[in-house]
Amino acid sequence: MQENYIQSKIEYSFRKQAQKDKRIKSAYLLVHSDKLNIHLNLAEGEAGNIKANIQQPVHLASVGKLFTATIISLLFERGKLDFNDHISKYLDAELMSRLHFYKGMDYSDKITIRHLLMQTSGLNDVFYYLWKRMIQDRAFKITPREAVIWGKENLKPVATPGKKHFYTDTNYYLLGFIVENITGKKFHEVMHEFIFDPLGMQKSFMHGVSKANIESKYPAAKLYIKGIDVTSIEGVHLLDYAGGSVIAPLEDYLLFMKSLLTQKIIKLETLNRMIEDDISMGFPTIGFRYGYSIWKLKNIPILVPKKYYCWGCVGVTGAFMFYHPITDSYIIGTFNDFAYRGKALEFMVRKVIKELLKQESRLSRAPTQ
Repeated sequence: MQENYIQSKIEYSFRKQAQKDKRIKSAYLLVHSDKLNIHLNLAEGEAGNIKANIQQPVHLASVGKLFTATIISLLFERGKLDFNDHISKYLDAELMSRLHFYKGMDYSDKITIRHLLMQTSGLNDVFYYLWKRMIQDRAFKITPREAVIWGKENLKPVATPGKKHFYTDTNYYLLGFIVENITGKKFHEVMHEFIFDPLGMQKSFMHGVSKANIESKYPAAKLYIKGIDVTSIEGVHLLDYAGGSVIAPLEDYLLFMKSLLTQKIIKLETLNRMIEDDISMGFPTIGFRYGYSIWKLKNIPILVPKKYYCWGCVGVTGAFMFYHPITDSYIIGTFNDFAYRGKALEFMVRKVIKELLKQESRLSRAPTQ
């Protein structure tokens, strides 16, 4: 069968990539397409004396932001908020006071939920500053709320709201606070109630704050930033929060993505708004546009033909979760290392989507009965 040949080529490329680079401790890849009759679930490597297994829960870092954006979209559909609402409607005075003071002007009351979703609030990013401190001082801990307050006291905004795309976890912390304010529940409780439980994501949980309904027999995969095992740092889960706390086996991530496409979570109209209301991302992600936590691969003549168009979400540890419309394929995986934050996307496009397109072309040329 031709699909077996394609699967073998993708598997070979994946294992070769993971094996040849000593920085990669463990890597995971799931490729699914009903149209092409393909389902491939792979794990390669060993981290901390634990051999990689396809049933392991994996942390896809900022891929979790798409879950947060989806919860916000659900609240929009339920009439609990509007994307153009100013965030001051939902956040308290302590958070809002001089939250965005830029070049002598206070823009705090100008920030909307849409700005947060699209990473155009102009706020700076607290995550990496505080992450560096955690590395230096393993006893240091800070909550997302404390992190935002620290940020407005120690970091300057980068632009006025709506003028520039600047990727920051700060925006998604604020979205998490908005979710908690509206629902009266902790963010991880809302994630289980709105996403995990209704979709049957039984083995999914939030890093450090919740448990899966069915605990895996395998420990969560380790992931690395600049050679440091993130999972070894106590308290780092507090910085994940609504910016990327989801941990799940790849099959559960697939459930989420398929549910988005089949309108089991939000309406197609809302999903299309999340995808199409976008902005061009700056260097080094110039090949992408950004919607409501959704990365869209742009057409670049000769380099990136239109047939490669896909959309999804990216994690800084070499993680990705994308849908490729032409082949009706879901491509989800991670190399679990900061060094692959760009290489992972290159692998997905050149080694996975390219092969899927070849199979789609063969099928389209095949004579019908």
